[in-house]
Amino acid sequence: MRNYIIADNQELTRFALESLLRKDEENEVYRAYDRAGLVELLKEHEMSVVLLDYTLFDFADEDHLLIVAERFSLSEWILISDELTPQFIRRVIYSSHQFSVVFKDGPLQELREALQAVRRHQRFVSQRALETVINQQQEERPSILTETETEIVRAIAQGKTTKEIATERFSSIHTVTTHRKNIFRKLGVNTAHEVIKYALRAGLVDSSEFYI
Repeated sequence: MRNYIIADNQELTRFALESLLRKDEENEVYRAYDRAGLVELLKEHEMSVVLLDYTLFDFADEDHLLIVAERFSLSEWILISDELTPQFIRRVIYSSHQFSVVFKDGPLQELREALQAVRRHQRFVSQRALETVINQQQEERPSILTETETEIVRAIAQGKTTKEIATERFSSIHTVTTHRKNIFRKLGVNTAHEVIKYALRAGLVDSSEFYI
């Protein structure tokens, strides 16, 4: 019997993962809705397999994720996300053999292969994830932010939501979301918290302006 913890805040994804896992009646499946809840479940079931969408969960950055994984060293993790930066993928797979990586928009067979590998206590890294890391090593330095992107970084650091930024800029939410994705890609980050750290380091905002 294996214990699985689904840590994904998309309802359809949770349902699909749980349906897949419950095909084996010996599996025990639990749900975590935030980092604190995940930690509590791992305290009770340390040898669990965690299926995590890192980009939708409340980890501040990869350091917090690695700290939790190290704390529960008997756990195994399958990271399932739409987008993960090359820097993030490289960091987690080089830091710990606890992590497997697949993408949500990849073939279902890859997820099945990842689950099978984890059952054998082996790591699975999808071909796309491997290629992402290899290609990133060959890329030139990331482009600097445009003036618009810099303004949006400041707004993010001040705690403004995508809707608020769109309203202030007289733009659509879709346009601001596209800018956010471009910013995350250029900076090589996955979360707004990491954008804030960049803004502070780059001097785009001072400590009295930013939002924690």
